[in-house]
Amino acid sequence: MKRQTLLRTGLIAGVLGLGASTAFAHGPGGITAPSGAGVTAPFDIVHAKISTEGSLAVFHMAVSGKAGSSTPAPSGKLAGSEVFSYVWPTTIDAAEVGFEKGAGILSFAVTAHPDFDDTPLFDENGDGKLDNDGDLWHSHWVVLVPDEACGPGSLKVRDIPEGTRPRLPRTWPGLPILIDSPGWSPVITGDTVEVRVPFDDIGVVEAAGFDGVTAGLRVNQSVHAPLLCVTDVFDVASGDLSLPGRVNK
Repeated sequence: MKRQTLLRTGLIAGVLGLGASTAFAHGPGGITAPSGAGVTAPFDIVHAKISTEGSLAVFHMAVSGKAGSSTPAPSGKLAGSEVFSYVWPTTIDAAEVGFEKGAGILSFAVTAHPDFDDTPLFDENGDGKLDNDGDLWHSHWVVLVPDEACGPGSLKVRDIPEGTRPRLPRTWPGLPILIDSPGWSPVITGDTVEVRVPFDDIGVVEAAGFDGVTAGLRVNQSVHAPLLCVTDVFDVASGDLSLPGRVNK
């Protein structure tokens, strides 16, 4: 059974509450992981957690190297371009952030990709242009689902079928996938990535399970469904994507 298939199976089981983690979850909602041999240091997860401060959810990840120091090489075109990401898959229902109920695995992600910009409401580099700063680390909500078209056992960001318009967050960036670009700025310092995200009902976060993942994604060469596939899983905090983390517990 290939690693991607194992990870996908673990992720689905974790969301359904069926799996048990092989990692050790402890502390305030944290998952501590050993440094992984063969994993590039900026993506080698040693700790992942979600905690809350009032109405804010705090997404935190620590790696064995300098966080955010590695980004994809620009290719000069959208088709086939790469995305690097720090991701927190959760058991929170996608409806809590503006998607359809039960749409898939709601995940918070911090990403960088030099070949396109998917935050049209925000000017991250402060140059007065809204469409040229995808290479800077920024945040998204994404909905993940399995799709064999991305490879055996692989996941993708869920596509929006042509001619349909599902429920979407107001900061949806216009791409034909279930992605939101809410503009919550990541703080990357030393070996950590951290983002504070406001919630209307912080209770849904406090009841959630989660995991930590570093991964590479790729835009389909045809720029069509599946549009954005998870192609490389660099590291998984739990080891099996069973979402063992518990918020504030």
